[in-house]
Amino acid sequence: MPRLSLVIPAYKVQGYVAECLDSVLGQDFTDFEVIAVDDCSPDGSGAILDDYAERDTRVHVMHLTENVGLGRARNAGLEKAQGDYVLFLDSDDTLSDGALKAIADRLDATGDPEILTFDYVRTYWDGRVRPNQRADLLSTDGPDVFSLADRPQLLELLQIVWNKAYRRDFVTRHGLTFPPGYYEDAPWTFCSLISAERMAVLDRVCVLYRQRREGGNILKTVSRKHFDVFDQYRRVFDFVDAHPELDRWREPLFRKMVDHYLTILDRPDRLPSNARAEFFHKASADYRARLPKDFKRPGGGRGHKYGMLERDAYATLASATTAVKLRKAVKTRTRTAINKSKRSAMGVFYQSQLRLPLDENLALFSAYWSRSVSCNPAAIDAELARLAPHIRRVWAVRPDAVAQVPKGVEYVRVGSREYWAALARAKYLVNNVNFADAVVKREGQVHLQTHHGTPLKTMGLDQRKYPASTDMDFAKLLERCDRWDFSLSSNRFSTAVWERVYPCSYVSLETGYPRNDILVNATSDDVRRARAALGLTDGTRAFLYMPTHREYQPGFKPSLDLARLADELGPGVTLLVRGHYFYGSSPHVAELRRSGRIVDVSGHARVEELYLAADALITDYSSAMFDYAVLDRPIIIYAPDWDIYSAVRGTYFNLLEEPPGVVATSQAALIGLLGSGEYSGSEAAGLRAAFRQRFCEFDDGRAAERVVRRVFLGEQTPLPFVPFAERPHAPTPAQALELVERA
Repeated sequence: MPRLSLVIPAYKVQGYVAECLDSVLGQDFTDFEVIAVDDCSPDGSGAILDDYAERDTRVHVMHLTENVGLGRARNAGLEKAQGDYVLFLDSDDTLSDGALKAIADRLDATGDPEILTFDYVRTYWDGRVRPNQRADLLSTDGPDVFSLADRPQLLELLQIVWNKAYRRDFVTRHGLTFPPGYYEDAPWTFCSLISAERMAVLDRVCVLYRQRREGGNILKTVSRKHFDVFDQYRRVFDFVDAHPELDRWREPLFRKMVDHYLTILDRPDRLPSNARAEFFHKASADYRARLPKDFKRPGGGRGHKYGMLERDAYATLASATTAVKLRKAVKTRTRTAINKSKRSAMGVFYQSQLRLPLDENLALFSAYWSRSVSCNPAAIDAELARLAPHIRRVWAVRPDAVAQVPKGVEYVRVGSREYWAALARAKYLVNNVNFADAVVKREGQVHLQTHHGTPLKTMGLDQRKYPASTDMDFAKLLERCDRWDFSLSSNRFSTAVWERVYPCSYVSLETGYPRNDILVNATSDDVRRARAALGLTDGTRAFLYMPTHREYQPGFKPSLDLARLADELGPGVTLLVRGHYFYGSSPHVAELRRSGRIVDVSGHARVEELYLAADALITDYSSAMFDYAVLDRPIIIYAPDWDIYSAVRGTYFNLLEEPPGVVATSQAALIGLLGSGEYSGSEAAGLRAAFRQRFCEFDDGRAAERVVRRVFLGEQTPLPFVPFAERPHAPTPAQALELVERA
């Protein structure tokens, strides 16, 4: 029997639940179990829980067959708990370091009280930490063990369950369970506190309460479901009615009830406007029905509101609320005027275009800061032409990149009047990075963020932990991301990362990457054409070398001696190098380039064609490995500086321990692997298979079609995925040659 049981329900938290579990499983106190409850979550939360359970026997996962809500999901976990004490942790929150040891030590020191209350802080996306405003109530002054009668001020703490440890036999004895509904914490919290005879406190922050920027708190949503609060307080007072010995708590609980009702009425983000009067009248009825004898209202404005409830004087409250709204409206108009002044910097022409109607049949595309017509946007463009030819497709292109625009592609030069007109009036804006800060998101516009890779290195808000890798203004970053309506993903791993590091209110589309469709659907002819375009002769082995950028280096410094590598591999091998122009001017390197044994493909417009042409990929930490894996061809990781790169930039997993193939940390080792053929052996194939299962799960060749049907055609039912084992992929160069020879 473990000392502690932690019940962790999970619903639509795939971006946060791993961090939550890591904070628990990494504790120095180990005598605990985790009951993780997948509340029929529609995202990848359940799969993440299963992954943790496979790696740690302390994690037990329950998968509910229907979504039952937070309270009943906690009940399901509570039934399975075996620990002396039960703790509840929300799956987007985390434990502080050493929290469980501090809790266990305090339980021991206070002789196993029925309830132990500990502290928490609120944490924000921008790094701010706000202490619990009533942390003073957790002072250890006075007796270590007490009842609520000794410290009634504990009722003033927020009515939450995850800042306490409950002795399990106490919970069972009093039949405590969570009711369904929005405010399920209120009955549990109040009924447990007034029932406990032995309580203790721990004046230490144990929980980091995440304040999700995109709004993860269902209580902060406009809905009639807030009427649920009346049922919850009915349950509280029914409990008191059933236990006459608890009658002394009626007045304090009455105050908590009234304050809660008034809080809901005061908040503009809770009740629909047409439901406020109804809510007030129900609150007034509860007030009068449960008003204690000789009750004294609080003073000040709060007491005035108590009086309005007692008299059922909604008109008085409404007029007071109108005055407050008027003051806020004046402030809003002032802010609007300031914002208009700022927008004038964008140019009078752009402002004039913003006042014109949207063109419902115009889509503006951009890729890599408008440097090329490529990547996911280009694949979506092509599929849009097939499925929705009535939509005009225009690309934003920098003036210095116009010469590289493919023939037949309509484009506008970035900065031109045509560019600003398209930005202002296009119904659809598609990009694999963000549009400029000056772009205004209009009502009715659809912003599609396609991304341009699976993240190995830290991205977005996670980069705050690695300041040497960026000087980004994160507030500005999130303002840009706020414009997104859709975010594409090629695997659940990416979805979880994007939702955490870009915490905005977009819809994640797990479609696969459109640019990778060709890697699934390409034919032998496509492979041969790609090789012929690069001058690769039949029988030549081609290794594509794609190193990544290192932000902490002032310039690009190759970690491979390409000339030596070409010599060691011999004349039957060609190196395709996609990177910076770094070969130098030595006669030997020049001769290698003239002979075709080193081919600079840095300027090649479509990297997917390079993938088709190459027999194998050599890379370090580039996201190219995730795309190339779709082809199921050998991948070689050359990582001579992993320790430096991972420490400075930060990574989401240890590539040396979970690689897509063989790993070399020196050039000599790399040459040995390539020369021996080990890079394409059975062990490498096994590593690649596991990598593909994890990171290529949605790439089945129909990603672009899924995106077009969902975003542009409005279809809600997604295309089913081709089962992983049944998916084809483009033939290898050897297979393409064999087909020709057979013909």
